[in-house]
Amino acid sequence: MWYKEAVFYHIYPLGLCDCPKENDYRYTVSRINECYSWIDHIALYGFNALYIGPLFESVGHGYETTDYKKLDSRLGLNDDLKKFVKYCHQKNIKVIFDGVFNHVGRDFFAFLDLKEKKWDSKYKDWFLNVNFNNNNEYNDGFSYDNWGGYNLLVKLNYYNQEVKNYMLDVVNFWIDEFDLDGIRLDAADVLNFDFMKDLRNLCKSKKEDFWLMGEVIHGDYTRWVNNNMLDSVTNYSLHKALYSGMNTKNFFEIAHTVKRNLDMNLFYLYNFLDNHDVERIYTKLDNKLDFIPVNVMLYTLPGIPSIYYGSEFGIEGKKEKESDYSLRPALNIDDYKNDKFKELFVRLNKLKNESKILSYGTYKEILLANRVFVYERVLDNNQIIVAVSNDDKDNYISIDSYHDEYVDILSGEVFKKSNKLDINIKTSGALILVAKGFNNVKPLDIKIDNNKKEEEIKEIDVPAKPLEELSIDELHQYILNKMASNGVVTEYMKKTVYENNHKGSLINWAKSFR
Repeated sequence: MWYKEAVFYHIYPLGLCDCPKENDYRYTVSRINECYSWIDHIALYGFNALYIGPLFESVGHGYETTDYKKLDSRLGLNDDLKKFVKYCHQKNIKVIFDGVFNHVGRDFFAFLDLKEKKWDSKYKDWFLNVNFNNNNEYNDGFSYDNWGGYNLLVKLNYYNQEVKNYMLDVVNFWIDEFDLDGIRLDAADVLNFDFMKDLRNLCKSKKEDFWLMGEVIHGDYTRWVNNNMLDSVTNYSLHKALYSGMNTKNFFEIAHTVKRNLDMNLFYLYNFLDNHDVERIYTKLDNKLDFIPVNVMLYTLPGIPSIYYGSEFGIEGKKEKESDYSLRPALNIDDYKNDKFKELFVRLNKLKNESKILSYGTYKEILLANRVFVYERVLDNNQIIVAVSNDDKDNYISIDSYHDEYVDILSGEVFKKSNKLDINIKTSGALILVAKGFNNVKPLDIKIDNNKKEEEIKEIDVPAKPLEELSIDELHQYILNKMASNGVVTEYMKKTVYENNHKGSLINWAKSFR
């Protein structure tokens, strides 16, 4: 299956394309066309799969869907999306969409009908636990189940066959209309299991190699990953272990997480260091020098690696209270033509694409200590040895090996075996050793500034009056003042604040600091 050999690139299009934070549905702007240059970028780097979404009509961040069969007006027309997917396929890049099937937005046609007709709505059983004896903050005259405590996200009732049929028809439409290759199921950890089983049957009947991956944060992943439901889930357990293990100088946490997943035969989980919901890995790392070894592990440990747009450049992104805007920035690819990490990701992608070992090879620990971790991937008597360090000094070790001579694809250094293979893992370093002759490589020339640079925001007095009476500029300054009181304010965070000129959105943002 193609996904076992995939290296994903993840794009949140509403952010990348600098879409308005709120959709008034009146104007259609083909901003998705701005993503073509990013497809050229990821093809050049060697990525072969794209996870993009959410894509379909919504009122805000994209996960409160209004129309499942219409590209979001802020991104363009359905024909724009069809052409975009076709272009990706021409570049040999598979495409998966975000499938937001657990809940809908309040502008979804069936919920609008429920609001208008109440008891008389033929859609009243489309939503879970509608109660006409209660009310809510919208004064609907009824209450309902939602996702995450947000009544903005109305939970669907999959015990109703009409709802199942509707969503299966949506997916059938997506496959036929856009020729997509897979779906990432949003909030799969609370999505109806019977629906996911029916979804699998439909998708596999349309495309045998169609990939279904679910967003699951906690729990036993085998409940979702099995022959009846999903092919993979988001590997949040490894996500946490990777940055935590680096920061606490504890490779045991990482190794234990890998072993636990493999003991459950979970070999193809979706591995990531960051995404649209969590802080950037470069922000989370206490030691910026660990950026290289943590990405080496992402690519070489069992699983399907994914890079979130911009993280290949080592950009920052700190999560703000009640706001993910700083995690989903608008970026211009031309600003990163001199990316210092380019060669690192080109080499990692090249290794993944050209060697089946990282996709199908067995995994075994060779040496495990708090600050040094060495493991191997083996397939058909071919071996890749990976050695990583989060130590503040060099480590000299001797290990068993299959071959007499190895080359490190990152440094170009050659290691020869005497009795054993003697290697030196440098401070916060990484080695990827392959049998000599695999590639002729030059040393990576990457200089990482390990000093956290704080953006000093000069606190400016904001008039002491209700937030609703503040001007746009005053709201900008109010929010920046609050951010500065909480810690570092990056250029991306400042840019996100200044580019938001919707007063209602700014007021809600400002209130979140209280």
